[in-house]
Amino acid sequence: MTLYIQPYPYRRMIRRWAEQPQQPEYRSLGVNVREQDDAYVLSALVPGLKAEDLNIQVLENAVSIEGEYRAEEADYLLNELPSGNFRRVLRMPAEIQADKVEAKITDGVLTLTLPKAESAKPKKINISAN
Repeated sequence: MTLYIQPYPYRRMIRRWAEQPQQPEYRSLGVNVREQDDAYVLSALVPGLKAEDLNIQVLENAVSIEGEYRAEEADYLLNELPSGNFRRVLRMPAEIQADKVEAKITDGVLTLTLPKAESAKPKKINISAN
Protein backbone atom coordinates (compact mmCIF):
# COMPACT_ATOMS: atom_id res chain seq x y z
CA MET A 1 0.00 0.00 0.00
CA THR A 2 1.34 3.43 -0.96
CA LEU A 3 0.39 6.56 0.93
CA TYR A 4 0.82 9.94 -0.71
CA ILE A 5 0.78 13.02 1.47
CA GLN A 6 -0.01 16.36 -0.13
CA PRO A 7 -0.51 19.76 1.42
CA TYR A 8 -4.12 20.90 1.60
CA PRO A 9 -4.58 23.07 -1.54
CA TYR A 10 -7.34 25.29 -0.09
CA ARG A 11 -5.46 26.47 3.00
CA ARG A 12 -5.16 30.05 1.72
CA MET A 13 -8.86 30.21 0.94
CA ILE A 14 -9.74 29.16 4.48
CA ARG A 15 -7.69 32.02 5.90
CA ARG A 16 -9.44 34.48 3.57
CA TRP A 17 -12.86 33.24 4.62
CA ALA A 18 -11.92 33.55 8.28
CA GLU A 19 -10.82 37.17 7.77
CA GLN A 20 -14.16 38.25 6.29
CA PRO A 21 -16.64 39.95 8.64
CA GLN A 22 -18.99 37.42 10.13
CA GLN A 23 -22.65 37.50 9.13
CA PRO A 24 -25.18 36.84 11.91
CA GLU A 25 -25.85 33.15 12.25
CA TYR A 26 -29.38 32.03 11.54
CA ARG A 27 -30.87 28.80 12.74
CA SER A 28 -33.42 26.94 10.69
CA LEU A 29 -37.03 26.73 11.80
CA GLY A 30 -38.67 23.31 11.62
CA VAL A 31 -42.02 23.34 9.84
CA ASN A 32 -44.81 21.03 8.69
CA VAL A 33 -46.60 21.81 5.43
CA ARG A 34 -49.74 20.12 4.20
CA GLU A 35 -51.80 20.74 1.09
CA GLN A 36 -55.52 21.24 0.99
CA ASP A 37 -57.68 21.75 -2.09
CA ASP A 38 -57.38 25.53 -2.12
CA ALA A 39 -54.51 26.31 0.28
CA TYR A 40 -51.30 25.18 1.95
CA VAL A 41 -51.20 25.02 5.75
CA LEU A 42 -47.80 25.61 7.37
CA SER A 43 -47.19 24.88 11.07
CA ALA A 44 -44.08 25.74 13.08
CA LEU A 45 -43.15 25.59 16.76
CA VAL A 46 -42.28 29.06 18.10
CA PRO A 47 -42.34 28.68 21.90
CA GLY A 48 -42.40 31.91 23.86
CA LEU A 49 -42.73 34.18 20.82
CA LYS A 50 -45.51 36.66 20.16
CA ALA A 51 -46.85 37.94 16.85
CA GLU A 52 -44.69 41.08 16.99
CA ASP A 53 -41.53 38.95 17.39
CA LEU A 54 -42.00 37.39 13.93
CA ASN A 55 -41.50 38.77 10.43
CA ILE A 56 -43.47 36.84 7.80
CA GLN A 57 -43.28 37.74 4.11
CA VAL A 58 -44.89 36.18 1.05
CA LEU A 59 -43.77 36.83 -2.52
CA GLU A 60 -45.22 34.79 -5.41
CA ASN A 61 -44.61 31.22 -4.24
CA ALA A 62 -42.00 31.90 -1.51
CA VAL A 63 -42.73 32.24 2.21
CA SER A 64 -40.13 33.75 4.54
CA ILE A 65 -40.33 33.50 8.35
CA GLU A 66 -37.79 35.32 10.53
CA GLY A 67 -37.54 35.91 14.24
CA GLU A 68 -35.36 35.79 17.30
CA TYR A 69 -35.44 33.79 20.49
CA ARG A 70 -34.22 36.05 23.27
CA ALA A 71 -32.32 34.29 26.03
CA GLU A 72 -32.15 35.56 29.57
CA GLU A 73 -28.70 36.56 30.77
CA ALA A 74 -28.21 34.11 33.61
CA ASP A 75 -25.97 31.28 34.67
CA TYR A 76 -27.65 28.01 33.78
CA LEU A 77 -26.87 24.54 34.98
CA LEU A 78 -28.51 23.25 31.79
CA ASN A 79 -29.49 25.38 28.79
CA GLU A 80 -31.34 23.54 26.00
CA LEU A 81 -33.94 26.10 24.97
CA PRO A 82 -33.42 27.76 21.58
CA SER A 83 -31.78 31.16 21.42
CA GLY A 84 -30.67 33.49 18.66
CA ASN A 85 -31.99 34.37 15.24
CA PHE A 86 -33.83 32.01 12.95
CA ARG A 87 -34.91 32.22 9.34
CA ARG A 88 -36.73 29.86 7.02
CA VAL A 89 -37.61 30.42 3.37
CA LEU A 90 -39.88 27.90 1.68
CA ARG A 91 -40.92 27.66 -1.95
CA MET A 92 -44.41 26.34 -2.41
CA PRO A 93 -45.30 24.28 -5.50
CA ALA A 94 -47.82 26.92 -6.64
CA GLU A 95 -48.24 30.68 -6.42
CA ILE A 96 -49.86 32.10 -3.28
CA GLN A 97 -52.37 34.93 -2.84
CA ALA A 98 -50.31 37.14 -0.51
CA ASP A 99 -53.21 39.45 0.40
CA LYS A 100 -55.30 36.54 1.77
CA VAL A 101 -52.66 34.81 3.94
CA GLU A 102 -53.81 34.19 7.51
CA ALA A 103 -51.41 33.74 10.45
CA LYS A 104 -52.10 32.86 14.08
CA ILE A 105 -50.12 31.75 17.11
CA THR A 106 -51.78 29.44 19.61
CA ASP A 107 -49.92 27.77 22.48
CA GLY A 108 -46.53 28.34 20.83
CA VAL A 109 -47.58 26.97 17.42
CA LEU A 110 -47.53 29.30 14.42
CA THR A 111 -50.11 28.36 11.78
CA LEU A 112 -50.08 30.00 8.35
CA THR A 113 -52.89 29.43 5.89
CA LEU A 114 -51.54 30.17 2.41
CA PRO A 115 -54.34 30.27 -0.19
CA LYS A 116 -53.37 29.21 -3.70
CA ALA A 117 -53.65 31.80 -6.45
CA GLU A 118 -56.51 31.38 -8.91
CA SER A 119 -54.04 30.54 -11.68
CA ALA A 120 -52.69 27.63 -9.59
CA LYS A 121 -56.08 26.04 -8.87
CA PRO A 122 -57.19 23.27 -11.19
CA LYS A 123 -59.97 24.21 -13.58
CA LYS A 124 -62.72 21.85 -14.65
CA ILE A 125 -63.37 21.86 -18.36
CA ASN A 126 -66.76 20.76 -19.64
CA ILE A 127 -66.80 18.70 -22.79
CA SER A 128 -69.67 19.21 -25.18
CA ALA A 129 -70.82 16.26 -27.26
CA ASN A 130 -71.80 16.98 -30.86
